[in-house]
Amino acid sequence: MVPVFTSLDEIVELAGMELGASDWVVVDQDRIDRFADVTGDMEWIHVDLERAAAGPFGGSIAHGLLTLSLIPMLREEIFQIDTPGARLNYGFNRVRFPAPVPVNSRVRATARVLSVERVGTSVRMITEYVIEIEGAGKPACVAEMVTFLT
Repeated sequence: MVPVFTSLDEIVELAGMELGASDWVVVDQDRIDRFADVTGDMEWIHVDLERAAAGPFGGSIAHGLLTLSLIPMLREEIFQIDTPGARLNYGFNRVRFPAPVPVNSRVRATARVLSVERVGTSVRMITEYVIEIEGAGKPACVAEMVTFLT
């Protein structure tokens, strides 16, 4: 059962908490191609299968920004926020891509709330997401997401 937080007071209590892990999701070539189509990022390492096979990773890899964009979907499997006000993505303090995601890899996210601070009548929540690649020694992405809840 995914925990659902329904008040700002509940959110404040999350500071410092590990919130768990999502299910694994496959990053297949169809997902990579659709991301490339939407963003216009047609870099060969992502979409030219023949050239990518001869490249440094032996096949295509997911865009770093595709990996980052999985956070909202994976977060819904870890925890949900259903407070009365708006939930606003304010941005990221830090984003790193320590390892590439090879095509057909399985990834999942873990979440840890780094800090929660009241700002007027709102709450600023900073959550660290680590996107792991199944069987890999390094994560695909480590990101500190800043969210404002009103």
